[in-house]
Amino acid sequence: MTLHTVEIPEDNAVFGQTTSAFASFGYSAAVRAHGLLFIAGTIGRRADGTIPDTIEEQTEIAIRKIEEILRLENLDLSALVDVTSYHVDIRQHLPGFVEAKQRLVEAPYPTWTIIGVSGLASPGLLVEIRATAAHP
Repeated sequence: MTLHTVEIPEDNAVFGQTTSAFASFGYSAAVRAHGLLFIAGTIGRRADGTIPDTIEEQTEIAIRKIEEILRLENLDLSALVDVTSYHVDIRQHLPGFVEAKQRLVEAPYPTWTIIGVSGLASPGLLVEIRATAAHP
C-alpha cells in the first residue's frame, strides 16, 4: 500500500505557528491512501496560536485549515465525503457551529457526524473536526 503524508509548510499562512503541533504530538495533518485523504482532527486555533472565544470563529478557522489541506492536495471542500466533529458544550454551541458551517460548506454535502464531548486537548477549544476526502 502506498501512503502519502501531506506536509504543511512551516511558513503556511493558514496554520502559522500551529504546525509545530504535528511534530510535538507525533501525527500527520493528513495521509492519502487508496484515493482517499484522511485529515486529522483540526481545531480552531489561530495562526498565532491563540484560541478565539466564539464557536463561530473556531469553526471557521478549523474548516479553513481543512480547506488548506485540501488545497495542498489540489482538492476543495466539495471533495469531502465524511466528516466528524467533536463539540464541547454541544447544546450551547451547536447553533453557532451550524451557522458558520452553513456559510462555508456547500452542497453536495458530505456525511457529517456531530459528537458532544466533555473537553478537547486545550482549555478553551470548543470544536475539533476530522474529515475524509476522495480524489476524483
